[in-house]
Amino acid sequence: MKVTLRYFDGCPNWRATGEMLAALGAQHGFGVVTERVETPEQADAIGFRGSPTVLIDGADPFTDPTAPIGLACRVYRGPDGLIGASTEPMLRAAFEAAAP
Repeated sequence: MKVTLRYFDGCPNWRATGEMLAALGAQHGFGVVTERVETPEQADAIGFRGSPTVLIDGADPFTDPTAPIGLACRVYRGPDGLIGASTEPMLRAAFEAAAP
């Protein structure tokens, strides 16, 4: 399983997501690749819908096709409303769904 964390430097939530991914990776035997998105043009080229974005084998398990593309903080639907990053249970569920 290839796990990628895409972010931009102005996002306050990407580091916490990275820490959660590292802990989950240690438990489940996968590494995490980080990709910093630096320009609006790069965001456009890769369809970056905000930071932090987690990709599992290249797919975004939390995709919202209506979310704008660009250098922005991403919003997720959490159990109690909108949040700035996916929670550990959300990530665990995404990894379980992606497992062969």
